[in-house]
Amino acid sequence: MYQELDPLLLSQLRLSILSYLMVAREAEFNILKDKTGATSGNLSVQVGKLQDAGYIAVEKTYKNNYPLTICRITPQGIAAFEGFYRNLKGYFDANEG
Repeated sequence: MYQELDPLLLSQLRLSILSYLMVAREAEFNILKDKTGATSGNLSVQVGKLQDAGYIAVEKTYKNNYPLTICRITPQGIAAFEGFYRNLKGYFDANEG
């Protein structure tokens, strides 16, 4: 039987953000923008949704007198990503003969 996939991670951009953070563990907003190809506005909205879900933590600070936003994956985000991957893999495994 197929396991339900986390609807929050069915968004390509949100999945891309978490995928990148699974490897990097943290990234500046502009790095995520470059890696995902998202606009600032769209990325900001999706980062907010991931933050509200507890999947990432967002720190707003300054670097050389310029605003700096750093996104970090949380243990809850790691668990959500691993669960999503495991459940998605189950879809493929169930079809193998």
